[in-house]
Amino acid sequence: MAPPVTFLVQDVPDPFRDRAHLRRWLNRVAADHGSRIDRVCFVAMGDMALLAYNRTYLQHDDYTDVITFPVESSNGASGDVLLSTDRIRENAAEFGVSARHELHRVMVHGLLHLLGHTDRTKAQKAAMRALEDKYLAWLD
Repeated sequence: MAPPVTFLVQDVPDPFRDRAHLRRWLNRVAADHGSRIDRVCFVAMGDMALLAYNRTYLQHDDYTDVITFPVESSNGASGDVLLSTDRIRENAAEFGVSARHELHRVMVHGLLHLLGHTDRTKAQKAAMRALEDKYLAWLD
């Protein structure tokens, strides 16, 4: 049986170091929300691959760093979190953080969506950013 948190890499260098540590961290985040992870798959890919998903499923014609696809589950957070390693590297340079730090931010951002958080409004974005910062501190 596959672990609740899995990692796939599509045509990019593998960004997921210390997968056991990442799994423990992500499970702690879910537990802090009174939930658990049923099945979450993090998929690293390049800009063009993620752009194709953005166009096909969200009808957005722009690059993004993360897209989350929830899956119905009564046993906790479940879904796929697609990440662009190109966007992550570019955003890291723009924000003056390491690519690893930015990778972790988009990973937890995707998990927060699966746990029911949204970021449609300015206030919701600020609340998600605060949670991202809280959980990043647990990891680093």
